[in-house]
Amino acid sequence: MEIKSTKIGSTVVMFVLGLFMIMPFLWMISTSFKSPSEVFQYPIQWIPSKITLEHHLKVWTGKESFVIYYINSLKIALICMVGATFLSSLAAYGFSRIEFKGRNLLFMFYLSMMMVPPQVLFVPKFILFDKIGIYNTHWALILPGLFTIFGVFLMRQFFLSIPQEITESAFVDGAGHFRIFFQLMLPLAKPALATLAIIDFSWNWNDYENALVFLLDRNLYTVPLGMQNFILEFNIDYNGMMAATSAGIVPMLLVFLIGQKYIIQGITGSAVKG
Repeated sequence: MEIKSTKIGSTVVMFVLGLFMIMPFLWMISTSFKSPSEVFQYPIQWIPSKITLEHHLKVWTGKESFVIYYINSLKIALICMVGATFLSSLAAYGFSRIEFKGRNLLFMFYLSMMMVPPQVLFVPKFILFDKIGIYNTHWALILPGLFTIFGVFLMRQFFLSIPQEITESAFVDGAGHFRIFFQLMLPLAKPALATLAIIDFSWNWNDYENALVFLLDRNLYTVPLGMQNFILEFNIDYNGMMAATSAGIVPMLLVFLIGQKYIIQGITGSAVKG
C-alpha cells in the first residue's frame, strides 16, 4: 500500500510539473488565434472569445510570407542533420574501434574544443567565409553544421558499449572497417543515431546567431530571422509571431516522432538482451 501511494504521489507531481512546462506552449497556440486586444488580458483567457485565422493566413500568404523562410530552414536543418549524424558516426567509429598512437589524447583535445564559446569564432569564420566566397549563402551555415563535437562524443560512447567481440568476429570473417561500420555498427546504433538526429535538427532549426551574422539577403533568411518581421516600429505583432512559431514547431515534432520509434526499439531491445 505504501509503495502504491508513493507511485501515485510521484505521478501527480510529474503531471503538475509537466503541466507547468507545457503552459507556455498552450499560451502560444492560444495567442495565435486571438485578437491583439486579448494578448495580455489578465487573467489569461485560454480559449479566445472569437477564434480568428487571420494571423495564420498572414504568415503564409501575407506580404512577408514565411514560406521561403521555412523552406530555407528545412533545407539547412535536414542537410546538417544527415551530414552531422553520418560524419559524427564515422569519426566515433575511428575513435572507438581503430587503434592508433595517441588516439585517446587526440580525442581529449578534440573534446576540449567544446569549452570554446561559439561567439569567439564569429570573426574568424566571417573572414574565412568572405575569402572563400560563401558569405551570405546557406553554405556558411551548412558547412560548420556538418561537424559537431557533441555528436562524436555521443556516438563514441555508444560504440564503446558494443562488445569488442562483435567487430573482432567480423574481422575474422574477412570484413574490413567500412563493411563493419555500414553493415554492423550503424544498424546497432539506431537509438543513438535517432537521438543525435533529433538534437542536431533542433539546434540548426532554432539557430539564430549564425543566421544573423552570415546571412544578409532576405530571400536566404531562416525562420528565426524571419521573426524580426513582427517587430514593428512602434509595437510588436505578438499574434503573428505566435502563429509563425506554432507552425515552426511542427517540423521538430515530426522529426521527434519519427526518431522516437528507433529510440524505443533500442531501449526495449537492450532490456530483452539484459
